[in-house]
This record gives sequence, C-alpha cells and structure tokens, in this order.
Amino acid sequence: MNESSKSSKLFQRAVRVLPGGVSRNAVLRKPHPIYASLGRGCRFTDIEGVTRLDFANNMTSLIHGHSHPAIIEAVTKQLQRGTAYSFGTEEEVLLAEHLCSRSPSFQKIRFVNSGTEAVMCCLKAARAFTGRSKIAKVEGAYHGIYDYAETSQTAQPANWGDANHPRSVPVVHGTPKSALDEVVILPFNNPTTALQLLDQHADEIACVLIDPMPHRVGVIPAAHEFINALRKWTTQHGALLVFDEVITFRSEYGGAQQWYQARPDLTALGKIIGGGFPVGAIAGRSDMMDVFNPLLEKVLFPHSGTFSANPITMTAGLAALKLYDEFAVSRLNRIGAEARWQITSTICEAQIHACVTGAGSMFRIHFKPDPPKNYREAFTTPEETKCLKVLLDHLLASGIMLISTGAATLSTPMTHNEIDELCAALKTGFKRVKEMPEFRATEIAGATK
Repeated sequence: MNESSKSSKLFQRAVRVLPGGVSRNAVLRKPHPIYASLGRGCRFTDIEGVTRLDFANNMTSLIHGHSHPAIIEAVTKQLQRGTAYSFGTEEEVLLAEHLCSRSPSFQKIRFVNSGTEAVMCCLKAARAFTGRSKIAKVEGAYHGIYDYAETSQTAQPANWGDANHPRSVPVVHGTPKSALDEVVILPFNNPTTALQLLDQHADEIACVLIDPMPHRVGVIPAAHEFINALRKWTTQHGALLVFDEVITFRSEYGGAQQWYQARPDLTALGKIIGGGFPVGAIAGRSDMMDVFNPLLEKVLFPHSGTFSANPITMTAGLAALKLYDEFAVSRLNRIGAEARWQITSTICEAQIHACVTGAGSMFRIHFKPDPPKNYREAFTTPEETKCLKVLLDHLLASGIMLISTGAATLSTPMTHNEIDELCAALKTGFKRVKEMPEFRATEIAGATK
C-alpha cells in the first residue's frame, strides 16, 4: 500500500466519516477503493491518472458507457430549467410512453428511484392486488435490500438446507423471523420441485418473483420450461408473476422477457432506463397497476416519492433508450456472443478448469469445469474465490475492470477490439491462476464430482 498516493489519503479520510470508508460495499477493495476521476466512452480514469477498460459499467447501469454526448447535452439543458419540482413534467410522460412502446406487458408505469424500490413496490402491489402476504423467489437471486426480496440471497452450504426444500435464510442480522416465514424459496430451473413447493402455499402466495437471468445465481438464463411452469401456476392460483428486469432489460429491445412466450404481470425496472442517473420503475397490466391509482375511490397502495420521476432522470433515461434502439441492442448482443465464444476459446487454449455463462450483453466467468445450472452449483468455494481474486487483480493491473463476481457487461461504445483486449489479459491471467495451489484444489474437487 502506497500511503502517499491520492487514493490512500482519500481512503484514510473516508474511514473517519463513512462506515468502512464507503457507502456501497461493491466499491471496496484492498488496500483501498479505486476513486474515479472521469469517464469517457467505455473507459474511466482514476484519481491517480490510470485509465481502465470498464466492463462493470456501474453495476450494469451504463448502457452507453460514460458521458455520452447526447445524454450530457439533454441533461445539461434540463439542468438549466430545474432539477426537481413539486409538479409533474412532460419528461415523465415521454419516458413512460417510450417504455410502454417497447414491451406488450407494459400497459402502465410508475417511476421510483432505484431497483430495490421497484422490486419492493412490485411485491407490495402484488399483495395489495391479491390480498395475500407470501412471496416466492429463487434461491440466491439478488433483488435489492427489501427484507422479503433479499431472503436467501447469501445462503451457504451450512444454512441453505435441503435442495428440495431450501431454507429462508436472512441476509441482515436482526431480520424478523416473521419476514422469513413469508418467503418461499424455489430452486432455479427446477420446475417440478418449484411447483411442489408452491402447491404447499397455494392460497397464500401473492406473487412469484423471478429474474430471467439472475446475476448471483450465475448469469444463467431461466429455462423456458421453468418460466412456463411459473406462469401457468400463478394464473391457475390467482397469484402474480413478477419479473425483475432491473439488470436484464438491456438484453432485448423489450427486455429479457422477449425470450419467452409467457409474459409477466408486473416488471421491476431500473439501471439503464435512467441513462446513468438513479431510477426504478414498476410496469405492468393496467388492472394491477391501478392499485397505485390515486383517482380511484379506494386506493389500495398509496404511494409517492420526493425524487420519483424527477426531470433529470427522465430526460437522461429517454435519451439513453432512444439511442438503445433495436439495431443497437442487436449489435451489442452480437458482440456479447462473440465475447463468450472468445473467452471459451481462451479457456480451452489455456487448458484451465473454467467456463463462461451469460446471454445478451452479459457474461460471467466461473472457475468450474462446466456451466452451473443453479445457485448451489454456481456457489463459489473458498478456493474458487481465491482464484477469482487473483484473476480480477491481474485484469485490474492490466487496465481492465470486471464486477467482483467475475461478471461483466458491455456498453455500446465497445467493439470487438475491446473483447480482444480482454481475452489477451485473460490469457495471461489464467496462466497465473494455474500456478496457484488453490487452483489445483478446484481441479481435484471438479474431477471428483
């Protein structure tokens, strides 16, 4: 640790006023966080003057990378007119109209300020609509920090229970048992067991919450059979099917739900729809969205938010989504497919115990011989975690930033050149990992399965 560096000095100040020196754990690194100075396109420069290729994109939210000129121009004009009012704005209506035009399941929309808030409101809306209290969600899936939505997000072998009946495991110390009891945990991509578990609570479940390609589960697309089974069950039993597309909306013009014949009742949105600013949204069927409707005689879900639909976010979001048209989506997905193919080739060439998963413009590298199929298979052992850290540290030193799980997302400024750059760094990184005793342990573990 260079205690005289700008980053070290800034971190020393940060720990005095911020718990752990940060406001979000994802940016914490040893010996100190990287502090960004500026970003342009698909690269950012830190306060030490080091420029890196950015495959993290602020946890998938920057679909156009950093400082896109059209977004900057639109937001700058709006800044000069005001940042927030105690009134509605045309920008809110324009973004809502645009989003509704992108997906047949989006009949009405309500804006909030984060993906966590969007998921929370979807669950509360489902309860308001059905009059039921329980929710069902996939083991390991991340849906923000709402007590119910986060349950079993960090389950481990010591506490996750039987695979055919996963336990509801708290994330935060002090989470009420009563909250955990309201959550039914489902195994991912296992429709038979999922339906058996749902049947045990058929008259109590307000909704089934599903991310069509959950990051924490391994960036594995949900199987058509799984989605179809959940859609059929929820329809038969008067429950709602809720998609969390906070991350996956980037996957197709109308979101990852375009991959499936089945359609959700409600969808939680966030990330790219804000154009680089804080955002969330609930979209869905008109009758279900009407639980929010303040014009009705009986309002089932009174809702407001000081910065919901603020004109800065609405302006940036509309500019970003207009740029992310069907051509841009298709182009970025082709680069994503090329990235996964090249990474697989690099893995084969390196003869290393690893694989890559993903779809659309996202992927994730695992130190496992075969792509995992669910959270328990994707769970990283201590040895795999050490191997991943060595790889990510090597990439960072080589000028490339990935998400700490080994996941990555593309942005529209990227070309095949950036994929070549990544794979060249992976090639030398894999060589370094193969020299680790921990890597040999993962090989032995994989061979004995």
